[in-house]
Amino acid sequence: MAFRKIDIDALEEDAFGEDEIDFQEIGELRTQAEVEAQVNSRAQEVRSLLQRGNTSGALSTSLQNPPYGAPFHAAKARNTQIVMEVLNSIKVADVPQLVKSLSPEEQDVLMKYLYAGMAVPEQNNSGHLLAWHEKLTEVAGQGCIVRVITDRRTV
Repeated sequence: MAFRKIDIDALEEDAFGEDEIDFQEIGELRTQAEVEAQVNSRAQEVRSLLQRGNTSGALSTSLQNPPYGAPFHAAKARNTQIVMEVLNSIKVADVPQLVKSLSPEEQDVLMKYLYAGMAVPEQNNSGHLLAWHEKLTEVAGQGCIVRVITDRRTV
């Protein structure tokens, strides 16, 4: 039983959705076609790297320039699928070394994808993602978690 009769979140000035973020202001204005073409070319490059056994390169490539913004739901889902394919192809024993080789920005983006993957447990192996989360937190620290949770740009 709710004790409030008014939805206070609707009245709060700071409450806003992802569609209200001004991506032009932060220099990320791209068209739908550009984003989808970029994600598709990245998918081909990542698969090529995985076939050659270059998991480090595949991970780094999959984390570069992720699609942000409300109109790119299909591209965001496709890119999340690409990152999950890479994560699932890497053995848990190799995770700490790979995480250490990533830049701090890539570590933050990886954490975003881990949370996006854990949000859909029926599609992803949550145990494997939790192992990644543990190793990433050991290397990047708790600041990585805070940065990802407070960042308004979602993947």
